[in-house]
Amino acid sequence: MTKDLTNIIESLLLVADAPLSVERIKKIITSADTAEIKDALEELLRKYGEGKGGFVLREIAGGYQFRTLPEYMEWIKRLIQPNPLRLSRPALETLSIIAYNQPVIRSDIEHIRGVDSGGVLRMLLERKLVKVLGRKEIPGRPLIYITTKHFLEVFDLKNLKDLPTPKEMEAQPDSSSEKITQKPLFE
Repeated sequence: MTKDLTNIIESLLLVADAPLSVERIKKIITSADTAEIKDALEELLRKYGEGKGGFVLREIAGGYQFRTLPEYMEWIKRLIQPNPLRLSRPALETLSIIAYNQPVIRSDIEHIRGVDSGGVLRMLLERKLVKVLGRKEIPGRPLIYITTKHFLEVFDLKNLKDLPTPKEMEAQPDSSSEKITQKPLFE
């Protein structure tokens, strides 16, 4: 069943609209054990990892997903014409604070930013880039915020450890663009 298993997983990854974790694949293919699924995924990563075709298989947000190569973005945009995800500078700033300091409460975010962040937090929650983890056990029981798997998908991160360090960010040229383009289908 090894070859069939690899082909089945490849088919699942091709039609999935979000990254598939090993656990999710195991729930779908109950006849395979975790080791077999991981072996099949490793085979697919080798097959599609070289980037010789139009797309690659990547480990993203705790799962696996086919992604198109950046050099073909221009033509993909022409086909699907995605609506860009626009984030204001305050939204990006707030999202960065949450990503690097999570779990974090609103007062900590506002202390770092120096301004009220309620509206920005609501917008980030609506766009599913952050979520409420629970309440902190201090007076007032404020909400605790963390980033979501969707955040990892949008920013093409395997996990939070892939966030750039402050030194890496300083080395990047300052971009005045505040527009993030959503990933095209299969990217």
